[in-house]
Amino acid sequence: MASTQQLKQRIGSVKNTKQITKAMELVAASKMRRAQDAAAKSRDYRNLANAILTRLRELTDVDVHPLFVQRDVKTRLIVAVTSDRGLAGAYNSNVLRRLTTELKRDVESNITTQLIVVGRQVSIFAAKLEGVEVVAAYQNFPEIASPNDIAPILSTLTDSYKTAAIDAVDVIYTDFKSSINQEVTVDRLLPAAFTEVEIPRDLENAVFEPSAKAVLDSVTDRLIEANLSQSLLESRASEHSMRMMAMKSATDNANDLIDDLTLAFNTARQAAITQEIAEITGGAEAIA
Repeated sequence: MASTQQLKQRIGSVKNTKQITKAMELVAASKMRRAQDAAAKSRDYRNLANAILTRLRELTDVDVHPLFVQRDVKTRLIVAVTSDRGLAGAYNSNVLRRLTTELKRDVESNITTQLIVVGRQVSIFAAKLEGVEVVAAYQNFPEIASPNDIAPILSTLTDSYKTAAIDAVDVIYTDFKSSINQEVTVDRLLPAAFTEVEIPRDLENAVFEPSAKAVLDSVTDRLIEANLSQSLLESRASEHSMRMMAMKSATDNANDLIDDLTLAFNTARQAAITQEIAEITGGAEAIA
C-alpha cells in the first residue's frame, strides 16, 4: 500500500488537474453558447439558400451555367473541417474517420481526390497521406468566419469547378444537432442545386426579377458561400460542445479518483495510527 505522503501528493495532483479541466469546461460552455447562437441564426438562411438554388434550377436551363453543370466525377475536391486543438473528445477522430472512408471510396471508384483542410488536426493527418493532393490548408480560422475569411476557399472551389479541373466538391463537417448530439456530415457544394431540398410554397409562387436567369447569375456564388459558411459555424459549435462534454467527464473522473484516493489515504493513516498505538502499548508493557 502506498504511504500516506504518496497518497497525499497524488490527491493534490488530481485536484490541480480537476481545477484545469473544470476551467476548460466552463470556457468551452461559454464558447459553445456563442457558437450555437451564431449557427442557429444563419441556419434558416442556409436552408433558404438551398431552396432558392433548387428552385432556380427548375426555372432555368442551368446546364449552361458553370456552377450547375453536372459531369461524370473523375476528380473530387473535399473540404474537411476539424479543430486546431485537441481535448475535444471524439470530435476530430470522427471527422478523420469519415474522411478516410471517403478517400477509400474514391480509390475504389478510380476518382482522383484533392483536399482543402481547415484545422490543424486534419492538416497533420493530410500531411501523412499519399496520392492525395492538398490544395490548401487553413489553421487558426476565426470563431465566426467573415466573408473575407471564406473568400479564398470559395474562390478556389468555384474557379476549379468552372475550369473543369474538378467535377464535384464535398464538405465534411460536424453538424450540431444539440449539446449532446453532433453528427459528421458530408454535403455536396458543387454542382450547385440540391435536389433533395423541399421548396417552400411561398418560394414556388415567387417571381424572380428581372428574370430567373439574371438572379441565378448574380446570387449563385453568394448562396454557395452561405452553405460553406454554415458548415464552418456548425463545426465550431460542435467542437466546443464536445470539448465541454469531454472536460465535464474528465472533471467527474477526477472527483471519483479523489474520493478513492481519500479513502485509501484514511485507511493508510488509520493503519499507521493503529500500529503506533500497538508499539506504544507494547513498549509500556515491556517497561513494566
